[in-house]
Amino acid sequence: MNLPSVVRLLARPMPVAAIQLVAQVSLDGVVARHPQLFDRLSEYENRRFAIIATDLGLCFIIVPHSRRLSVQRGTSAPKADVRIAGSLLTLLSLAEGRLDGDAEFFARGLSIEGDMEAALALRNAMEDCRLDLPTDLASMAGPLRRPVERGLSRIRSHLLSRGGARWN
Repeated sequence: MNLPSVVRLLARPMPVAAIQLVAQVSLDGVVARHPQLFDRLSEYENRRFAIIATDLGLCFIIVPHSRRLSVQRGTSAPKADVRIAGSLLTLLSLAEGRLDGDAEFFARGLSIEGDMEAALALRNAMEDCRLDLPTDLASMAGPLRRPVERGLSRIRSHLLSRGGARWN
């Protein structure tokens, strides 16, 4: 499932530094609410996880030990131990447990390469955390938390409704 073309067009000219800042702040917010996410990856803490949003042409590299994220343009991942590629909506839906990763993998909507044990550990850690991205991200909005959460939930619902029967 791909993002609407207007979103892809808007994201294309954005500087990588701006995307990285937003992504890092988002990751920090999720980890603040779910510190066990990276704790569950202790055995794989020095692995480089490349999460590739194929529809945006962006690669997000995460190393659990540092809890840092870097972003680069393109769909190749240099020096990554694990490479997980799919559309941004597929990746976000997998993170929240709203999509069956096995079904998506076998339907070729998701590509996984490299250290499969580390990839499985990441999947299990995310499932155990029961991420809810609108709630997790809105928690950083202070007094605007509730309207931000409602807005993000509406956006998510709209985008998920475009996914059809593949959604859990």
